Amino acid sequence: MAEEVRAVYRYVGISPQKVRRVIDQVRGKRVDEALTMLRFMPQAAARPVAKTIASAVANAEENFGLAREDLVIAKITADQAPMRRWRRFGARGRFKPILRRSSHITVVLREVEPTE
Repeated sequence: MAEEVRAVYRYVGISPQKVRRVIDQVRGKRVDEALTMLRFMPQAAARPVAKTIASAVANAEENFGLAREDLVIAKITADQAPMRRWRRFGARGRFKPILRRSSHITVVLREVEPTE
């Protein structure tokens, strides 16, 4: 079996829940097809996901000598990163907590055997 190629994009300023909506659409697809899909998605999370996949493809081509056409997304995850917490003051001396969530995007590519 071929080697696995990874790329990680850390501290993305989008919540993992929103990123997972996008990565569920491209999981298991070929790289070129996934990048084309992401280019036309309206979600803001599509851009960092596409950037991470493109980085993994560059790693595969440069470091392992793999062909771009043979690569498929074997595993893609969005994990929770540290939250920024602050507060906004409200009525009657209270405050409203604000949680700014961020995520880590991990992409693992695998080479598919060409079918004839």
